[in-house]
Amino acid sequence: MGTLLIILVVLFLALIVIIPLVEKYAPRGENRDLNKIARWIIPLMALLIVMQMLRHYFG
Repeated sequence: MGTLLIILVVLFLALIVIIPLVEKYAPRGENRDLNKIARWIIPLMALLIVMQMLRHYFG
């Protein structure tokens, strides 16, 4: 149990350090690029749900 807590603390601290660095130095995305990505989110989520249902019933 102690090892699990150490791993979780290290991951949490890494996220606290990495997220601000990524936000600061990441290039700004253009709206066109974000719209291209957003267009695919709903079909991919639907595909994921169907695949999980197939895995549940046949796996």
